[in-house]
Amino acid sequence: MTPPVRLTSLAHGGGCGCKIAPAVLQDILSKMPAAAAFPNLLVGTDSSDDAAVWKLNDTQALVATTDFFMPVVDDPFDFGRIAATNALSDIYAMGGTPIMALALVGMPIDKLSPDTIGQILAGGAAVCAAAGIPVAGGHSIDSVEPIYGLVALGLVHPDRVLKNTGGQVGDLLILTKPLGVGILSAAFKQEKISADGYGALIASTTQLNRVGQVLGGMAGVHALTDVTGFGLLGHGLEIARGSGLTAVISAQAPAVLPDVEGLAKAGVRTGASVRNWTSYGGSVDGADALPDWHRDLLCDPQTSGGLLISVAADQAETILTLVRSEGFDKAG
Repeated sequence: MTPPVRLTSLAHGGGCGCKIAPAVLQDILSKMPAAAAFPNLLVGTDSSDDAAVWKLNDTQALVATTDFFMPVVDDPFDFGRIAATNALSDIYAMGGTPIMALALVGMPIDKLSPDTIGQILAGGAAVCAAAGIPVAGGHSIDSVEPIYGLVALGLVHPDRVLKNTGGQVGDLLILTKPLGVGILSAAFKQEKISADGYGALIASTTQLNRVGQVLGGMAGVHALTDVTGFGLLGHGLEIARGSGLTAVISAQAPAVLPDVEGLAKAGVRTGASVRNWTSYGGSVDGADALPDWHRDLLCDPQTSGGLLISVAADQAETILTLVRSEGFDKAG
């Protein structure tokens, strides 16, 4: 019997490590013509935020986003789960509640069986069901590499939209998930990952960031984003720039997934972490003095990573307690 094809062998990258490097993306977007003014567009492309937000009426705004990528693991059901969790995270990162999703499917039909492709879609549908929403449609193409993701739609009160530009002087930063997804995914492709490391990879990347939907109405929460392909430093820099401030991140502060530090010290990393540092390293003071492995970790692309919350210092303990009560026990 012919063994099943490894999904990751069909893709040149995987997960949020597939993202175009920040500097290249910025150059591409800079050439776009200026958009006309739309008074109901509360969040557009100007702030590198997680989703677009359109005001429908005085009590509702539509949150719209799309996210898709190539496989980060070989199990088709888990690939679908990870991709769907990652896509819905952008709704939660705006303080929104998902209401519906559309599937985006690109598959090499000559290499993957209908059953395998069906398992990918089933994984995505399972996550959407857990989030309480349907996969109400979508689009599929025959592509060279396997690609899966969602268009995700949600709702939020216009006064409770959480942007990545609202940080205030004296705020503290809270990260809800440990770092190291990119390093573990690289170790998986290199067949260097342990059973504990793989279990941690799946658990982290399939944990919905649903706590974001309650943060918009809470006192002291000023800005929110999710940490994905640009790493902790890259997404932290987006909050700092958008808020007109600087941010201080302790290299030792973020929690790290099992086995990650040892793998990083052994030289396991993604190409995306190198591209990330090349793109924004000149705007980060102090990180160039760190060992290479530690800098790689802070730039590590986080597929379906945690939420990064900018919160007033006097409310930080309340928010941290809430986040941990929602299952993010490594938040800090």
